[in-house]
Amino acid sequence: MSCLPCFGKKKNEGGGDEQAESSRGPMTPPPAVQAPATSYGAPASAAPVAVAAPALVTPAKPPGENNAGSSEDALRQEIEVKAFAFRELAAATDHFTPYNLVGEGGFFRVYKGQLDKDGQTVAIKQMDKHGFQGNIEFLTEVSKLSKLHQENLIDILGYCADGDQRLLVYEHMDGGTLEDHLFDLPPEKKPLDWTTRMKVAYGAAQGLEYLHEKANPPVVYGDFKASNVLLDASFTPKLSDFGLAQLGKTGGGNMPMASPMMGSFGCLAPEYDRGGQVTMKSDVYSFGVVLLQLISGRRTVDTSKPDEQQNVVTWAQPMFKDQKRYHELVDPLVKREYPAKALNQVVAMASMCLQEEDCVRPMMGDVVMTLGFLTALPPDPPSVNVPPPAADPAPKKDEKSHKSHHSDSSSSSSDDDDDHDEEEEEEEEEQS
Repeated sequence: MSCLPCFGKKKNEGGGDEQAESSRGPMTPPPAVQAPATSYGAPASAAPVAVAAPALVTPAKPPGENNAGSSEDALRQEIEVKAFAFRELAAATDHFTPYNLVGEGGFFRVYKGQLDKDGQTVAIKQMDKHGFQGNIEFLTEVSKLSKLHQENLIDILGYCADGDQRLLVYEHMDGGTLEDHLFDLPPEKKPLDWTTRMKVAYGAAQGLEYLHEKANPPVVYGDFKASNVLLDASFTPKLSDFGLAQLGKTGGGNMPMASPMMGSFGCLAPEYDRGGQVTMKSDVYSFGVVLLQLISGRRTVDTSKPDEQQNVVTWAQPMFKDQKRYHELVDPLVKREYPAKALNQVVAMASMCLQEEDCVRPMMGDVVMTLGFLTALPPDPPSVNVPPPAADPAPKKDEKSHKSHHSDSSSSSSDDDDDHDEEEEEEEEEQS
């Protein structure tokens, strides 16, 4: 220790035994009487200051534990949304009772709740306790999510990280999911018209474009599907469940990502089936599937249909190759009320997104540009799809009546002429 040679040097200068001093062990402090305060020219109270090593030898906390606590505190300070206590969210959902359950995924359940303080209706996502390795990983994801803001992304309002409980609090959407408005509609529910479908497609594409090309770091969605597109009362779409898996890395966000894909069969790109990797171009493929569903009103997989029609992409592929067959893709509930030019371009875009090779699929920015143009087209249907108006039978009736009247008049005239001729013949006979 650095303080011991000082004691030895001072002792020798005062005439002490140098050999005795050197015989002490390196960790043996010198007796206080051998280092009188008067020999240093300092007050007696200053003598203990020289021995400061014990505080360094026995720290209060292990270094690893101290660093972990500091990292967690720093992450909590970076999060831009409210931290809720678990008891608040339990009270908001009536302790997560089943009748408040509104959805579930591979590693979470979603409950509808109402906050006690302000009465706001929210959606509370309770994560699987084994979905993350610890609070550091969870708080890192929440910190990133809290910084993503775009009108077509669902807003995160808060989080909870009490003990092993990990929850996310989102705004609640009254309109349900896109899936609710496309499939198995009850008789009293009005189907989405063509204009609304294009509005939903355009908004969803803008949300994906933001995640891919404007967020920093970029975000790979990984599980884009109709049930993750939420709608408000005016059918404005907002994407949910984004960013819960690994965010894109530097260099385009195309690093492999591990993500539960339960319930996504039919929406996943071919490269996921081959190698389990999801990239931005995989998101583009999934968007193409949802766009095809908006056009056709079909589920991704429908086992009630013939084998060759069960998968919506397989069913559509032959029609993609023949523009004259594009109208066969349209949902019968739309009733051909769509602009022909818009249909051609939307089907062509869906076909590009669903290319087998990811390198030839478009970027989401290109998709947004095309769909934005289509939403500006007039919604009036083309004349070829409108049946010609029925001919007005009234003029024919009048014509027939006129002909009949003319015929009657002619007959009457003929009769009068005949009567007149008969009278003349009778007069001639009488004169003879």
